[in-house]
This record gives sequence, C-alpha cells and structure tokens, in this order.
Amino acid sequence: MPVSLPQLPSTTHLRQRLGLLFVLGASITLSVVLITFRVFMTQELTFVFLLWNLFLALIPFGLSTMLGLAAGPIRRRLLLPTGAIWLLFFPNAPYILTDLFHLAERPGVPYWYDLALILTCAWNGLMLAYASLIEMQGLVRRRMGTIAGWSFATIAIVLSSFGIYLGRYLRWNSWDVFTNPLTLFYDILTRIVHPFAHPTTYGVTILFSAFLMLGYLTVRQLSGSHRIEEDRYM
Repeated sequence: MPVSLPQLPSTTHLRQRLGLLFVLGASITLSVVLITFRVFMTQELTFVFLLWNLFLALIPFGLSTMLGLAAGPIRRRLLLPTGAIWLLFFPNAPYILTDLFHLAERPGVPYWYDLALILTCAWNGLMLAYASLIEMQGLVRRRMGTIAGWSFATIAIVLSSFGIYLGRYLRWNSWDVFTNPLTLFYDILTRIVHPFAHPTTYGVTILFSAFLMLGYLTVRQLSGSHRIEEDRYM
C-alpha cells in the first residue's frame, strides 16, 4: 500500500515567502535604525519601547509562518492550539498604530524625524498583521472553506480592535489572560453588559474594525491584481 508523503510548500510559494520576509526584514531594520540613532542623538530612551512592541507584533507573524511551513498532518494538529495563541497575540500587531499618540514636539529632535520613526513602526505592525492574517485565513479556508475563512478574518479583526482598546485605554496585555484572568474578564463583561456606559469601548472597536477591514481588503485586492498582471505577461 503506497505511503503518502507530507505535502511541502511549492517552490513558488517559498520564493514569495522569502521575498516577503526580506521586505519586512528591511522595513523593520529601518525602524530599529531610526530608534537606535535617536538614542545616540539624544541620550534618551524615549521610543525604545517601540522595539518591544515590534517584537510582540512579530509573534503572531512567526506563529502563522510556522503553521504555513508545517507539513499537512502536523499543520492539522497544530492549527487549533496555535491558532488560539495567534489570536491572543494578534492585536499586538495593529496596536502599534496607536503609538502615534506619543507624537509630540521634543527638544533635540526634529518633529519630522519622530513622525517618520513612529510611522515606520506603525506601518510594520500593520503589515505584519495583514501578512499574518492572510496566512491564517488561507489555512482556515483550505480546511473549512471560503466562508469560514472570511468569517475567521472578520472575527479576528473585530477582536483585535477590541484588544487595541483594552491595551491602549485599560492597559491590559496579552499575557494577562494567564496572570490576571478574573479582573480582565470582569472588565470585558462589564463593557458587554453595560454598553452605553462605555462609549469609548465601542467607538474604538467599531472604527478600528472598519479601518483594519478596509485596509485588509485593499491589500488583498492589490495582491490579486498583481497576480493577474503577472499571469497576463507570462
């Protein structure tokens, strides 16, 4: 009886992934260089926390990449537990967008420099989020169908928007699910039971959900248009 070998990623898929890793790596390097140069220029650690935020944004991207490269049987076994951890850390990627709140005139550094620094970090967080979500949606789609894939992507974006609110305004972190679950659950439940008493919760969640979803759809459309153009001239 023939033994089926695990299906490995195609050469084209690996080439595309390496290209993505190279571009994201170069973009993240730019952020790191800007932050490091600012420290040497000012002798202050004002924006060093962005390095930690970038590291947290890399976690969901790393998890989705690991799942994408895993062989079929291993991927099926890891999809649910790894997907749950991915969903827990996913809000950390788009959360960096809210670090624009820290933009202000500071002595010793041009305003435009800090603007560029924060924007590059925010851009990297957003691109890591979208790249990771595309991978996870594809895994769910192949396992459960197109509708399930888009449902998963939509739910992930809405939950991440709510997570952005929890992180920015209530200062909760992903690991608080394990270290302080009862208080975290109480804060979430309170806002579900008494929605009109917490307008900021729903304002942030709805607006960021709309923004992130429209951005995600744009990225998907651009990616699809690029593939169509490549196929046309092949």
